[in-house]
Amino acid sequence: QVQLVESGGGLVQPGGSLRISCEASGSIFSIYSMAWYRQALGKERELVASVSSDEITNYAESVKGRFTISRDNAKNTVYLQMNSLKPEDTAVYYCNAVIRHRGSLVRMYWGQGTQVTVSS
Repeated sequence: QVQLVESGGGLVQPGGSLRISCEASGSIFSIYSMAWYRQALGKERELVASVSSDEITNYAESVKGRFTISRDNAKNTVYLQMNSLKPEDTAVYYCNAVIRHRGSLVRMYWGQGTQVTVSS
């Protein structure tokens, strides 16, 4: 079994910064990719950023230049550094990981989510 645990969410003023983290634990052979999604109130879930096992990154157009995703393979942890935050960034941020277990089993996992609120 695998668990993804997010941390670091909270309340921040417009223009401020936050760094959120997600640690994967359990029976893990390797992690193919990790990503951050977010869902604002009344809206669909959307991909924010992703990083592959070979460190290739992708970002939603709305966060390019402001957010940075990074990965610490030794700690099975992914980070999202969020700068120049805007009220429209307010959402629940969910961690996602595609994980290979020992053998040939590959599964996708979701974290519980962490609230990020950008408001004055």
